[in-house]
Amino acid sequence: PVLFEHADLLADMLEPYPCLRVVLSTSWVRHYRYARTVQFLPATLAARCVGATYHSGMNRTWFEQLTRGAQVLGDVQRRKPSQWLAVDDVDEGWTHSQSQVVVTHPIEGIAHPPVRAALTVALERFKESS
Repeated sequence: PVLFEHADLLADMLEPYPCLRVVLSTSWVRHYRYARTVQFLPATLAARCVGATYHSGMNRTWFEQLTRGAQVLGDVQRRKPSQWLAVDDVDEGWTHSQSQVVVTHPIEGIAHPPVRAALTVALERFKESS
């Protein structure tokens, strides 16, 4: 797999929503740290990034034991955004927030046409705030 192989597609899909911000929820942040991970993204997407669900002040072992959904929900509780949407390749721990997650295709990611369509529909919620 290529690191962030569909980042350009995501950047294009987010373009109509200038107020939308990105929080990274990826194991790459634990591997490379946040600042380095953002450098792998296209500039337009990197400029939207405001942080990550994991930061070095957290207990890494505890964090890694949480489901992805729990990791994201913890971040949502800390940041308190008025609206949020998760795009994830892991369909675990989203029981209480299924309407706020778009699960990507295991191989094609967001490039898979049904996933891209679902993401387009989900992003429409952000039109009013952009």
